[in-house]
Amino acid sequence: QVQLVESGGGLVQAGGSLRLSCAASGRTFSNYAMGWFRQAPGKEREFVAAISWSGGSTYYADSVKGRFTISKNNAKNTVYLQMNGLKPEDTAVYYCAADPSLSRVRTAQGMGVDYWGKGTLVTVSS
Repeated sequence: QVQLVESGGGLVQAGGSLRLSCAASGRTFSNYAMGWFRQAPGKEREFVAAISWSGGSTYYADSVKGRFTISKNNAKNTVYLQMNGLKPEDTAVYYCAADPSLSRVRTAQGMGVDYWGKGTLVTVSS
């Protein structure tokens, strides 16, 4: 089992920044690819970013490319999502995901991903 706990969400004005953290416990964190997904009110969950188990490869949704950065610290069992240039359309609950398979944390809605956090709310005001 892997337990994931997100933090760092909050209210920010458009153009501002936030850094989300996801602390993992349980099985060996370094063996897992990690991803961030989000779900806005009335919408389906969508892929945001993913990182390989080594941290050497990263992937982003087109909507956040150039604004968000995912990183992983295996020594601290933590994955981060640095979000800059936030827009009102980034408002959503952000979820951390973990899976041994990088391909599963890159799917559009995270279908089949083994582990999920409970989410942290990000609200961007215009």
